[in-house]
Amino acid sequence: MDVKSYMQTVGKQAREASRVIARADTNQKNRALQAMAMAIRRDAAKLLEANMRDMEHARSSGYDTALLDRLQLTDRTIAGMADGLEQIAALPDPVGEIDGLKYRPSGIQVGKMRVPLGVIGIIYEARPNVTADAAGLCLKSGNAAILRGGSEALHSNQAVAACVREGLEAAGLPATVVQVIATTDRAAVGELITMKDYVDVIVPRGGKGLIERITGEARVPVIKHLHGNCHVYVDDRADLAKAVKIVENAKTQRYGTCNTAESLLVARGVAATVLPEIGKMLADKGVEMRCCPEALAILKDAGIAADKLKAATEQDWYEEYLGPIIAVKVVDDLDAAMTHINTHGSQHTDAIVTEDYGRARRFLREVDSASVVVNASTRFADGFEYGLGAEIGISTDKIHARGPVGLEGLTSQKWVVLGDGHVRG
Repeated sequence: MDVKSYMQTVGKQAREASRVIARADTNQKNRALQAMAMAIRRDAAKLLEANMRDMEHARSSGYDTALLDRLQLTDRTIAGMADGLEQIAALPDPVGEIDGLKYRPSGIQVGKMRVPLGVIGIIYEARPNVTADAAGLCLKSGNAAILRGGSEALHSNQAVAACVREGLEAAGLPATVVQVIATTDRAAVGELITMKDYVDVIVPRGGKGLIERITGEARVPVIKHLHGNCHVYVDDRADLAKAVKIVENAKTQRYGTCNTAESLLVARGVAATVLPEIGKMLADKGVEMRCCPEALAILKDAGIAADKLKAATEQDWYEEYLGPIIAVKVVDDLDAAMTHINTHGSQHTDAIVTEDYGRARRFLREVDSASVVVNASTRFADGFEYGLGAEIGISTDKIHARGPVGLEGLTSQKWVVLGDGHVRG
């Protein structure tokens, strides 16, 4: 295959399809989404069979546990894909909304209309559910999509793509509104991220290496987050029972996600009381703790198994483990915790456990992250839990979109002016 020629064709088709989907009405887009969901439910067995082929290849290739976890489809995740598409259909259509329309002294009305970005290129690893989520979100927000999944999920992605195409055609929309790249050649990525004439924005979803490459080489704007070093800080005015519950969920509910807690900070005033309980819970779940000297001493004295304790290095405060490891540090107070987070964190998601309203408000204001959480798990930081229906990814950038990127994040605004023969004097 001539990859450059193939990608140019895909780009041209996407640009043409973007003009069709931009003018599609809400009912037509929703019909496509509902038809996609029906096809995914109907073809669940085919999706599982395709995924089994990918899983077997991934295991034989020696992929790590975190990637295998993201790659695997189950009856539950397939149902979740279909549910997500139906939830996107139920969401208000942002396209065409006009905000802030007001009269000016001249008599004209001025406001801002929400419009699609155009063509969105999405590059992702492992997760086949992204194929459905991305297709649905781009469609509802009036954008054409070019999806390039990883080679490890080739069969799964193509099986989901067949359901997507069926849904588009059922609603009378071109199949080229959502195109899933058919080649695993890495050169396709290089072409996609430099096609300024055809692609308006790139969204990478995957490991740090992939995102660093995309950010460094792209000639198209990128919406991204590099990694997720998420913190839970247990304040000395925390409800300690809440703290144990929140840390357990934030760290152990799933290890391979970007909103999993990778660092635990505990105020010195409660460290001797709460750390042994948290440490026992984490050790029982097989989590290794990489600790500052003070935390290490407290946990050793509490009888935590030595094989679950290790002295932290400086690098541990920055690390995204994506596995059963957590960095643990005792800090002086709220100010020390916020300084640590703002210095070592990834600006993704950080949480405080406290019963002090003033401290909670300070944490919300002063921690410079895309999502800041009070008395809840960091695992809530995703589009579904935020009511977005699904997400295209998480952005830790500060311009255009920040946090989970849903429908609104895939649109822009343009100024609109309404007059009735008005001319400027």
